Amino acid sequence: MASFLETTRRVEFVETDMAGIVHFSRFYIWMEQLEHEFFRSVDLSIMEKSADGTIVGWPRVSAQCRFESPARFEDQITCRLMVQRIGVKSLTFEIHFLRDGLMLARGTMKTVCCQVGPGTGHELTSIEIPALYLDRIQEYVPESGSLG
Repeated sequence: MASFLETTRRVEFVETDMAGIVHFSRFYIWMEQLEHEFFRSVDLSIMEKSADGTIVGWPRVSAQCRFESPARFEDQITCRLMVQRIGVKSLTFEIHFLRDGLMLARGTMKTVCCQVGPGTGHELTSIEIPALYLDRIQEYVPESGSLG
């Protein structure tokens, strides 16, 4: 699986617990930030509003993270996001967090393409991924994780 995105971040004090170790919840925040960067990199957003007021968005239906080694204040962390799978209505991302090549944590996040139409009272309806999205993300999908 090829990396789509690789960024580096420095751990801030506010992201740590009393032992100076990154609090587990920050990894989930970083995963979502990487997802946003992915959509922006292909000129999309996780929340696109059309002229008629319909909104296409990507709520998460699953997120997990396995922690392998602690990250600490001031560490430089490499964050990698890969598209693991594209389904008819969903995307699954794999995310790795490393420090100097050492795996700190690995996560996965599955999100479903949904729409909210005007006048629906903000009720979400899952939809097939629109062609615009497929056209822009298809090149990041590994051959074994294509539509299905």
